[in-house]
Amino acid sequence: MESFNSVTSIVTPLDKVNVDTDQLVPKQFLKLVQKSGFGKYLFFNWRYDENENKKPDFVLNDVKYENSKILVAGDNFGCGSSREHAVWALLDYGFSVIVAPSFADIFLSNCFKNGVLPITMDEKTVEKLQQETGAIEVDLENQLIKTSSEKIPFKIDSYKKKILLEGLDDIDQTYQYEEKISAFEKKSIVPSVL
Repeated sequence: MESFNSVTSIVTPLDKVNVDTDQLVPKQFLKLVQKSGFGKYLFFNWRYDENENKKPDFVLNDVKYENSKILVAGDNFGCGSSREHAVWALLDYGFSVIVAPSFADIFLSNCFKNGVLPITMDEKTVEKLQQETGAIEVDLENQLIKTSSEKIPFKIDSYKKKILLEGLDDIDQTYQYEEKISAFEKKSIVPSVL
C-alpha cells in the first residue's frame, strides 16, 4: 500500500445519500480476482445507459471532474454489503479521499486497509465542500482540509492515521512484530511425543 500524506485536487460532488456498495460496483463486475481494474465499473449503472453510453447528467461523466482525487458525498456512504471491491473501484478510478457526513462501518474499515482516507464532516461543511470549484488540499499529517478561503480541521484515529502515513496494510502491520512472533514461536515449540 502506498503511503498517504496530502492530496491536492478539485472536488467531485456526489450529492446522494445512502450510496451502497452495489451502486459503487454492481455485482456482475465482481469476477476480477485482483484489486485493480475495478475503476471502469465504478457507479456503472449511474454512469452508463443500457447500451453502455455515458449518461451526460452524471457527475463522473463531466470532463471537469476527470482527474479528481477527492469525492465529497452524502450521508451513510458505503452502506450495504461488506464487499471490499467498492473501495478498490474508488481507488482504481483515482479517488484517494472520500468526505461524507457518515460512512458504513465495514466500508470505513476497508478504506483504511486499502489506503483511502475517509473523512467524516458535518453536513454543513460537506455541502460547502461540494460547492468548491477550485482545488483543495487534504493534509493528513496536520489533519486539515485547505480551501481557498479556510482551513478545516478533521479528526482521525491516531493509529489509522499512522497506517495511512506509513502505507501499512494488514500484512505490513504484522511484519512490524516479526521478531516478537519468531521469539514466541521458538518458545512455543513442543517436542513431539512418539
